Amino acid sequence: MARTKEFDPEAALQSALELFWQRGYEATSMADLVDYLGIGRASIYATFGSKHELYLKAMDRYAETRDPSLLTELSQPGPALPAVRAVVRRFAEEAASPEKRLAGCLVTNTAAELAPHDPAAARRVELSWDHVETPLCSALIRAQAQGELSEDRDPRALARMLFVLMQGLRVVGKASDDPARVRDAAEQALALLD
Repeated sequence: MARTKEFDPEAALQSALELFWQRGYEATSMADLVDYLGIGRASIYATFGSKHELYLKAMDRYAETRDPSLLTELSQPGPALPAVRAVVRRFAEEAASPEKRLAGCLVTNTAAELAPHDPAAARRVELSWDHVETPLCSALIRAQAQGELSEDRDPRALARMLFVLMQGLRVVGKASDDPARVRDAAEQALALLD
C-alpha cells in the first residue's frame, strides 16, 4: 500500500522557490532544502526529482506568479505610452525598494548564474523575457498606430531597449544603495519615447 505524502507539495515548492531566490542555485545545498522545507531528502527526490529539477519547477512557479498583470497593463484601451511608462517606473521602484531589491528577480539571477551553461534554465529565462518584451513591443506598435510614437521609431528595438533597461535596473538595484541610480536611468530611457 502506497504511503500518502505527509507534506503539501505546493507549499514545499513555494518554500524551495523562496530559498533558491534568496540564495541562488549553487549556494543552496540539498541539506539546506531539507532543513528549509522541513521534509526528508527522499521525499524531495520522490516528489520533485533532483535539486536541478526542483529549481526548474521553482522557476516555473515564479513565472506563473510574477508580473501576471503585465499583459493586462500594457493592453488596456486608450493611450499606450502612459502604460509603458508606468510599467518601466514600477520596475524601477521595485529595484529601488529596500524590501524588494536585495532578492532581485529570480529570472535575472538565473540568467547570470545558470543560463550560460544550463540549457534548461536558459530556455526558461528566454521564455520569461519574451513574456515581458512582447507586450512592450505590442504596446509600442499600438502607440505608433495611435500617433503617440513617431513613425520613424522602431517599436521592436525600443521594446528591447526598455526590456534590457528593466533587467539592468534589477541588477543595479540589487547591488546599489542609491535609489536615484535606477530611477534616473529609467527616466532617461523613458525620455527617448517623447
